Amino acid sequence: MSFSPYSMTVRLAAGAGAAILLLALAGAAAQAQDQTYVMKITTPTLNAALDQYANVYAAAVAKDSGGRIKPEVYPASRLGSIPRQIEGTQFGAIQCAIIPPEFFVGVDERFEVLAAPGLVSSVTQGQRIAADSEVLKLILGLGAQKGLRGAALGLAEPAEVIAKNPIRHLADFKGKKLRIFASDFQADAFKRLGATPVAMSPSDVLAALQQGSLDGSVAGVELLSGLHFYDAAKYITMTNHSAIFFVVEISKKWYDSLPADLQQIVDQDAASVSAAFNPRALEILTAARKTWTDAGGELIELPDDERSEMLKTLSSVGADVSKDKPALSAAYQAVSEAAQRSQ
Repeated sequence: MSFSPYSMTVRLAAGAGAAILLLALAGAAAQAQDQTYVMKITTPTLNAALDQYANVYAAAVAKDSGGRIKPEVYPASRLGSIPRQIEGTQFGAIQCAIIPPEFFVGVDERFEVLAAPGLVSSVTQGQRIAADSEVLKLILGLGAQKGLRGAALGLAEPAEVIAKNPIRHLADFKGKKLRIFASDFQADAFKRLGATPVAMSPSDVLAALQQGSLDGSVAGVELLSGLHFYDAAKYITMTNHSAIFFVVEISKKWYDSLPADLQQIVDQDAASVSAAFNPRALEILTAARKTWTDAGGELIELPDDERSEMLKTLSSVGADVSKDKPALSAAYQAVSEAAQRSQ
């Protein structure tokens, strides 16, 4: 068999083209391996579970990616108010937001279900709820169509109430103007206690307390101690009426730009750090309570009978708020069942 000069030329050209293509692909792969990706991580807290988790997560991602991802942690709302942090993450200007889920209610109202009162009776139970497979499937999937990729869920701390004037009894809630998270569950709960709820970002609360436009605020002692709220108000009533969780949301736009191996690292490290972080979270909570009292603040416990009365008053909030909203009702039912399983 013989080949014409023309066919030989075609074969040689094809071979050369294939070699060039292989070289180009190899070069592109090498370039992808050499490329670095900045990962801005934002939280609203300082010296609290959210930003401390962020530090551990950042270190894990930097190590496991071999430096190809360069995380930068921005605590204490340094990248803007919580709504701005969420928007920045959706649009890719921020790559990761670690924020209590109810602040994402504008993305999907089901994010607020974990703020329902009466679900969590202890820190360890709350940690088990955060690890429940059904809860994870629900919460981490809520932002998928809105530019967000849920990566992990954790318990930060119990919710308490700070006030300029001490709240020592249930009757002291009446007439108080209290800042709440952006949650109908919290709004309804404090209306039942006679207070006027006002949704507000944490970054605005300190000034509002100092200026007297707020009487108090729902928050956790970690955030309050870390941001030195004791300079404005010294009294925290340990209501423990609900729990403050945190959700790790990754910018889908940024995530989709990563090579597959880095995507895997971002996902796996978020989950593994969350699972391993629980003992550290308890240490942070204990330290924050000590910081508060060392600074001259007071931690107040309601009388046992009044605390029982409060929990009874709030026990139906979740069902009542969600009953006319099928999707929210189903989500509340799912987390309620998880709470029962985790007792």
